[in-house]
Amino acid sequence: MATQLRDIPHFFADGSSSPAERFGDVFNPNSGDVQARVGLGKPADLDRAVALAKAAQPAWAATNPQRRARVMFRFKELIEQNMQSLAELLSSEHGKVIADSRGDIQRGLEVIEFACGIPHALKGEYTVGAGPGIDVYSMRQPLGIVAGITPFNFPAMIPMWMFGVAIAVGNAFILKPSERDPSVPVRLAELMREAGLPEGILQVVHGDKVMVDAILDHKDIAAVSFVGSSDIAHYVYQRGVAAGKRVQAMGGAKNHGIIMPDADMDQAVDEICGAAFGSAGERCMALPVVVPVGEDTADRLRAKLIPAIEALRVGVSTDKDAHYGPVVTAMHKAKIENYIQMGADEGAELVIDGRGFSLQGHEQGFFVGPTLFDHVTPTMKTYKEEIFGPVLQIVRAKTFEEAVALPSEHDYGNGVALFTRNGHVAREFTARVQVGMVGINVPIPVPVAYHSFGGWKRSGFGDHNQYGMEGVRFYTKVKTVTQRWPDGGAGDSAFIIPTFG
Repeated sequence: MATQLRDIPHFFADGSSSPAERFGDVFNPNSGDVQARVGLGKPADLDRAVALAKAAQPAWAATNPQRRARVMFRFKELIEQNMQSLAELLSSEHGKVIADSRGDIQRGLEVIEFACGIPHALKGEYTVGAGPGIDVYSMRQPLGIVAGITPFNFPAMIPMWMFGVAIAVGNAFILKPSERDPSVPVRLAELMREAGLPEGILQVVHGDKVMVDAILDHKDIAAVSFVGSSDIAHYVYQRGVAAGKRVQAMGGAKNHGIIMPDADMDQAVDEICGAAFGSAGERCMALPVVVPVGEDTADRLRAKLIPAIEALRVGVSTDKDAHYGPVVTAMHKAKIENYIQMGADEGAELVIDGRGFSLQGHEQGFFVGPTLFDHVTPTMKTYKEEIFGPVLQIVRAKTFEEAVALPSEHDYGNGVALFTRNGHVAREFTARVQVGMVGINVPIPVPVAYHSFGGWKRSGFGDHNQYGMEGVRFYTKVKTVTQRWPDGGAGDSAFIIPTFG
């Protein structure tokens, strides 16, 4: 007798459910088994969530920022209390090892910590005496109802990047998570409700392109935040803006790690392995391209990389000694392995081949072994495109100028890292490279929560970055007030526009 699959519901404000007509399978990547199914919503489900949000948002916006911050403080406590169970749930659907899942949650929690200080972040500007008896001040007000569309690779961090700031400034938020690993986003919404968030302020709707289009077209949704592949990010940006929305859409990446001849090679190799293969390479800030400057640097790097990569342990998500686990689906595994074959066909040297990796007792799991290519060139399709898997490519540069040009001229511009002991070289590189986020001896330069995250070129569409003060600006609109309080009667003096006074 077949076991009935667990259904993952929408999270509506009123606690009700909505019967689905279509479903998506949620796999356990470690075993290859279908462990649950998620109902793929329809526009009517979104209409329902929007109506509930519309009823709740004005009162939430009128709640003073300090009280909104207290909900964030309580949510932070609940996340910390439930960290292990959340990490286990995340790993069971995504496949990343528990330590990576905890990191996923922790980085999102840091944005919640930033949101705890929202009273300070919402302070406006004030000018006394802009004209005779005239003061001018600005205030930031919420947009109303906003939405987030998030990817599978960070099912805790990226939703918290979005809804933490959006809700703290007074909006209602509708989250459409990836249908591949939707349980943690639902659990986050439950914990927000437990933290004291009013009904209707955070809701979760599931779905595929049908739901995405419904969000982009809905007249009552004022802004949309998106993270995913670049082609879809561009689509989301264009369709959302055409519908009159404010849109930030973060796309894919092909991040480079530049290795100067004077770099600490042991440190660089250790950090490159973690950045390239951690979380099976399924992250937009992974480091899939390494660029040694000079042939001697390249040969020394390769000599140290090979044994380091061969020592990596691939295991199930619960293996405490594993460096990384399976990829998210069988389809994605096949896509990565097709890229490996493509790289070999293009003429790159396949130094370590991760295809055909099998884990005893988990032969049907979605595992891909670590892969290393050398002598990759910028004309190769595998260099131009995002592989999003545990594949590292060596692109040899003859000079520093060539090393700066490679990430600067690439279609993607998310992150780049430079490994060097030379401060002048680092300063020059930082100023000249055409990439949105730069790390100096830091392999994954994701900014801390009180700065902001965002790439250039095909890695980011829109004018605002994620979280930090950029997030506050994205989720609010500025109102500027010019006020005058005459000293005497109404006829004392004529009004003078401040700039003309």
